[in-house]
Amino acid sequence: MFELKNKEGASYHFTLKAKNGQVILSSEVYNSKSAAENGIASVQKNASEDGRYERKTAKNGKFFFNLKAGNGQVIGSSQMYSSESGMENGINSVKENASGADTKEV
Repeated sequence: MFELKNKEGASYHFTLKAKNGQVILSSEVYNSKSAAENGIASVQKNASEDGRYERKTAKNGKFFFNLKAGNGQVIGSSQMYSSESGMENGINSVKENASGADTKEV
């Protein structure tokens, strides 16, 4: 499920949660609700394509990924994972959960 949140008045942010309620992808902050909704649509469109995932290692040695749109812009980032396999499981979870996920405004 996508959760769309109004932050600080006019800004919006969304998260994608797995069926167990764990956040698997977080967005940037958007200036409008419609821009955030477009971001959700972009996640749904791009989530199934493995080439859209940028796999990275942080300076602290933890793993994370960014999901990018066709134009190369980051549309969502993961949490930090202690292992590369955990990161890959996170990517698979986004692939499985994003396309048919409903959006709930919280």
